[in-house]
Amino acid sequence: MSAGRPREQILGNLESVYREAYDRAKTAGDERRMADLDAAYQREQLLLEVLLDIRDGLTSRSAPAAPAPSGPDPIAVVDTIRRISQLR
Repeated sequence: MSAGRPREQILGNLESVYREAYDRAKTAGDERRMADLDAAYQREQLLLEVLLDIRDGLTSRSAPAAPAPSGPDPIAVVDTIRRISQLR
């Protein structure tokens, strides 16, 4: 088990924050804001999942006498971060 809050809770919190803002924009009829929030949510969800993968990778590496990690490959995670950062 990784340190900190569970992945599902973190991603659920992110969705909740964006859902509230999206619903406010929808009620106001602000189509542009709705589209912006949708794009921002997708981008932040991807980045948050990468950060959670890093956290899980580091946590599994630091566990004493743990069996070979079955989680994400840390090198692949770093490559993903590099590719995402080049998109900006």
